[in-house]
Amino acid sequence: MGNSLADFLAPDGFTQPRMHALLKELAVAPESGRAILRAAHGRRELRATPYVDRSPQRAGEPVLLVPGFLAGDYTLRLLARTLRSNGFRTYRSQITSNVSCLMGNSSMLERRLEAIATKRERKVRVVGHSLGGMLARGLAVRRPDLVSGIITMGSPMLAPGTSHPVLLTAADVLVRLSRAGVPGLMNESCVAGDCARLAWEESRQPMPEGVGFTCIWSHGDGLVDPLACVDPASRSIEVRASHIGLAIDPRVADCVVAELRAQDATVIARPTAS
Repeated sequence: MGNSLADFLAPDGFTQPRMHALLKELAVAPESGRAILRAAHGRRELRATPYVDRSPQRAGEPVLLVPGFLAGDYTLRLLARTLRSNGFRTYRSQITSNVSCLMGNSSMLERRLEAIATKRERKVRVVGHSLGGMLARGLAVRRPDLVSGIITMGSPMLAPGTSHPVLLTAADVLVRLSRAGVPGLMNESCVAGDCARLAWEESRQPMPEGVGFTCIWSHGDGLVDPLACVDPASRSIEVRASHIGLAIDPRVADCVVAELRAQDATVIARPTAS
């Protein structure tokens, strides 16, 4: 299927999901059910906990959450709630809908990182879903002075151009709307020009020393090639979830908590330079 994305975003060795792969995303129904049950259980526990004991001990560094393509911060609320209940201080990306210029969003997130790091006087961990994870990968390369670790969830960093035709069509529509004069949308440069090239090259650079990197992925992903989500430079964690479910299933959220703690433990164990 033809689309506006540059050929270098679809290297050989990766497979584009077929149209029927969307059926995998039907798993979002039970995933949503688990999320609802987890939220209800959390509310019951909170009501049963004395007010003075409700604030968990802070665990590690602040965490910036970045949503995926076409999505906004609201899609990561359930994940944020789980992280906060485990002591992590979370921050929204301030992205209402991730449809803008890639490098523009990346620059905005860099400023967001600077503000959080300055306020908390420490580095930040970045957790990104889908396109959000790809942005996190670029931020880690560009600003290792601000980023101590990243976790990506269903982020096709190795071949974004092989994503499901539905996603590629949506990107093409955004480009057409931008060409027609609609402001604030990704344009041709973002999918085939200098912006796309810069984002791609940045995502393929080696991870800076000392920056943790975990890729969470699933064979049940119906929107991207699972193999495109596994960066050779990362610690790879396979879970059972749909692409959408990676952002809402509490089992994935528990995995994120475990990986954040593991990254924290690595930082604590790392000897300091004399």
